[in-house]
Amino acid sequence: MAQAVGNRTQVYREVEQMFGRVPEWLKRMPDEVVGGFWSLYSGLDLGETKIPNKYKELIGLAVSGATHCKYCTFFHAEAARLFGATEDEIAEAAALSGVTMMASTFINAEQIDYDAFRKETQEIVKYVREHQPKSAPAQPQARA
Repeated sequence: MAQAVGNRTQVYREVEQMFGRVPEWLKRMPDEVVGGFWSLYSGLDLGETKIPNKYKELIGLAVSGATHCKYCTFFHAEAARLFGATEDEIAEAAALSGVTMMASTFINAEQIDYDAFRKETQEIVKYVREHQPKSAPAQPQARA
């Protein structure tokens, strides 16, 4: 148990250094959780990774909207602004999450055959790739 308390103390130091305070919700996390959560959160969400922080926050905003979490929606919108997102980008991320949720709800409710969906999607991607203007930058390959 002493290690968990020491871990909490170290986490609090890091959080306070980064945010200027330790949020109340983080203080409520059990000792067994707080260190692992902070490690994942600070390394992946706040850290320098392959995805720029502004885009990570827009993704977080879209997921938060889809899961109806007002806390996360508020946080990720503010963090997106902090990392340079415009109001138009924030609105677009919110709209994209709504469109994705609508399509997902419909496809799942209709019980569309997944293998047929994959095949059809791959054919669409192939067609679009073949008909892109030659000056268009190369797009990543779809996974098979």
